[in-house]
Amino acid sequence: MADTAEKSYKSARYGSNAKVQPQSWSQRMSNHIAYALLTYTGLQIFFGMAAIKGDSPSILPYFALVLLVAAVIPACRNFERRWENMANSSEAHWAGRFRKEALILWCAAFALPLAVVAIANILR
Repeated sequence: MADTAEKSYKSARYGSNAKVQPQSWSQRMSNHIAYALLTYTGLQIFFGMAAIKGDSPSILPYFALVLLVAAVIPACRNFERRWENMANSSEAHWAGRFRKEALILWCAAFALPLAVVAIANILR
């Protein structure tokens, strides 16, 4: 009985009649933001911590890391909220704006940790 129910569920969901719903612009931007935040945090941990940590055994660099990540989250949320408020149409003008803003997002995700490293080296 369970086998039959599972097969019918799979065929209904993944069968030839299954329709794939395209993602809306806000869902796509939300995915970009999530992956960019993961990338930013990873780069901040690996590059930023080495530059901030220094020689003293202090907890201050870890607080700095938390503050740097926490400072970016509201900006990303505002960015995401703007796309949630936009129309979910498939018009061409949204595609161009989406590519532009996704590029800005990814440039910031890579550039901000490197800027932190540069500032930490200058202050040293």
